[in-house]
Amino acid sequence: MTAESAPRVAVIGAGAVGCYFGGMLARAGVPVTLIGRARHVDAIRRDGLFFDGLTFQEQIPVAAATEVAAARDAAIVLFCVKTVDTESAAKELAPHLAPDAVVVSLQNGVDNASRIRRATGIEAIPAVVYVGASMTAPGRVKHSGRGDLVIGDMFQNDRLRQRLEGIAALFGQAGVPCRISDNVEGELWTKMIINCAYNAISALGRARYGVLVRQPETRSVMRGVIEEALAVARASGVRLPDVDMLATVRKIGDALSEATSSTAQDIERGNRTEIDSLNGYLVRRGAEFGVPTPVNHTLHALVKLLESGARA
Repeated sequence: MTAESAPRVAVIGAGAVGCYFGGMLARAGVPVTLIGRARHVDAIRRDGLFFDGLTFQEQIPVAAATEVAAARDAAIVLFCVKTVDTESAAKELAPHLAPDAVVVSLQNGVDNASRIRRATGIEAIPAVVYVGASMTAPGRVKHSGRGDLVIGDMFQNDRLRQRLEGIAALFGQAGVPCRISDNVEGELWTKMIINCAYNAISALGRARYGVLVRQPETRSVMRGVIEEALAVARASGVRLPDVDMLATVRKIGDALSEATSSTAQDIERGNRTEIDSLNGYLVRRGAEFGVPTPVNHTLHALVKLLESGARA
């Protein structure tokens, strides 16, 4: 792949997820612009993106900017902001989005594509993200496990469906497995259930995923989270993939044993978490359908308490 033949890509929200996938694309020769906070952008402009991978360590040259206007020439925009910023970031992006550009939402939660469309009219492609990554210092991303995507069209949009294969191929050529699903809503719910099982407990216990699945007590709490989530999904009419959810969650702990959750990382840095889009979302959705969610309610409340203390 050469810079001349590859589509230009902009990454809105150059945190761990954005830098991982943007860095992999840039390493493969795709022209990428990382758009993020000044402290990361300054370091990347000066030294490149330091990528501490599982099989390589490289300083990857890549463009970086703090202004969303830098996305104006991009054919593909990877939308990697926190869920608390979905609407505001989408509104900021909209005036700079090229007419034929496609937005891919690489975010936690299940409703970001719908929220982007309600806020701006942009029909985004949702991506289910499986990666263990963290920013260890300005301009430095560390990869601790997996690194694959599932994408699909939620809006029955012919233009988007035609773009899916090209996007999957682009990631595949960069060493990022990317699968197209005809049930991306079910895939998003599966990932959210996994997040709900791990994120809050990892943050509250300051523990890596491998530790959580080895402890009988935490496995019991995770089982409660999953059972409530499955009940909410059924009440919501979501068609989940035909998998053993408990086994699926356990496999994630084995594959990402050294990872800590994004919620834990946010707490450590004093940032707002995405817990309202995870366990909190299940609690709200359960209340709509009369499905009890006491385990998720407790985890949500405790993370909100921890978050308020960390931010204070």
